[in-house]
Amino acid sequence: MNDDGQLGTDTTVRFERMLPGPIERVWAYLTTSAHLAGWLGDGTIEPRAGGVVDIGKGHIRGIVTQWKPPRLLAYTWNVFGPDDVESPFPESYVTIELKPHGGDVQLTLTHRPILAGFEGLTRTGWHTLLDMLGALLRGEAPEPRQALMERNRVRYGVEKLPG
Repeated sequence: MNDDGQLGTDTTVRFERMLPGPIERVWAYLTTSAHLAGWLGDGTIEPRAGGVVDIGKGHIRGIVTQWKPPRLLAYTWNVFGPDDVESPFPESYVTIELKPHGGDVQLTLTHRPILAGFEGLTRTGWHTLLDMLGALLRGEAPEPRQALMERNRVRYGVEKLPG
């Protein structure tokens, strides 16, 4: 035991993607229920700081910590099982920043901290979700989620997917 402050390091997953704009359209895909269903899952993100995040019928729950349309969205990320009252996992944080880049939009997604042992699975999941988002914004039908997850599982060296 030591009275001095200790420095720690958290594992962070970060993705950068160039998406077709305009920025307001990308923002809508990140924040409205009608668009979330096509890539992240059925659910809602209440449009304000302090708003409730509920994705996948309560599988992902959180609170919006930053709501600055159309450039910054941040929220807590808590994973729950079907019967969980409390999440068995530590809370983490998702931040999505948007910047216009000509007619396109640069999206930067940061998720931290990543629980030890979940690094590959977290990268697999976000890569898959962002592939689906990109397809939708390009006006394409996304590949099935499971096919994308399998391909990205191999990319990130994940032995097998849960479930």
